[in-house]
Amino acid sequence: MPQLDQAKAIMDDDGGVQREVKVPDLSEDTMRDMYEAMVTTRLMNERGMKLQRQGRINFYVGSEGQEAAHVGFGAAFEDQDWYFPHYRDPGVALYRGASIEEMVHQCYGTGEDRMQGRQMPNHYSFEELNFYSISSPVATQIPHAVGAAYAADLEGDDVVTGVSFGDGCTSEGDFHVGMNFAGVWDTPTVFLCENNQWAISVPNEKQTGSETFAQKADAYGFEGRRVDGNDVLAMYAEAKRAVESAREGEGPTLIEALTYRMGPHSSSDDPDRYVPQEEIEAWAGRDPIDRFRTFLIEQGVITETEDEQMHERITDEIEAGVQSAEDAEGPTIQSMVEDVYDEVPWHLQEQADDLKRFYEED
Repeated sequence: MPQLDQAKAIMDDDGGVQREVKVPDLSEDTMRDMYEAMVTTRLMNERGMKLQRQGRINFYVGSEGQEAAHVGFGAAFEDQDWYFPHYRDPGVALYRGASIEEMVHQCYGTGEDRMQGRQMPNHYSFEELNFYSISSPVATQIPHAVGAAYAADLEGDDVVTGVSFGDGCTSEGDFHVGMNFAGVWDTPTVFLCENNQWAISVPNEKQTGSETFAQKADAYGFEGRRVDGNDVLAMYAEAKRAVESAREGEGPTLIEALTYRMGPHSSSDDPDRYVPQEEIEAWAGRDPIDRFRTFLIEQGVITETEDEQMHERITDEIEAGVQSAEDAEGPTIQSMVEDVYDEVPWHLQEQADDLKRFYEED
């Protein structure tokens, strides 16, 4: 496991608190909410991959093993803050209040999907939660987050932007553009690099010549920090410090979360062709959900019975969402020409009408 001794941690691998380490001051309700978001992400991942294999949805991107990295990070922001995710961050939307049923409808692309089937499955967007649309092209969200932070700062809005991305994104031009702009203008932005060791099939050593991803922040004039990404408490504590710093006008921070992608890159990938089995087994012993569950039980925040009931309730909610999506109608033909213009232009309406007649006559 790469350089975990250099990463900040609060819990040990078994869920116990390390000596002489300060545990963040979190209410029991907040810790339960964080845990539930992590568990829901894992259960949705398991169900989503099965649905894709059964041909019931077209695609799925998993987050198995990375739940602590993004949930701990996302929980550190306030409701008014804006979050620019990548495709392994469903837990942040769930923590902010996204509906399981609506997320399932999005994966199916039904008429009840707010994007009307125009986005890839697992690419969510929740305007009311300040959770911006996920994009498949990697790193495009980085300049968006920085630009939004700059605009909010100019307007005097009390907003910090958070943006997450994988280690492979650091090889994209958008990473440099966003980091450089943030460093020059001290934008209130917190960057999260979820270093899961693999950019599809490209390992870290073929991704960068730097010793760490965190140190890349030095070149742009701000701080980079390394955190144990499988420790949700450490992720929260480090992100909270960075968010408060940004809100006080002290500029951006880059957080590198050392974590691991415990499944395929997506439902279209076969990691058995390139991931060593011993590597998977080693990281499986540091499962972020098992680790946090042990901590919560030992601290008396939840009981084993409550944990089992939570799993059953979430599983039932996911199944209800699947049934709702499979019973739903698809998007209408009219929806294809809406949502872009205030009024649908005549030529687009004419095409939509022709398409409707085609299907009615068929």
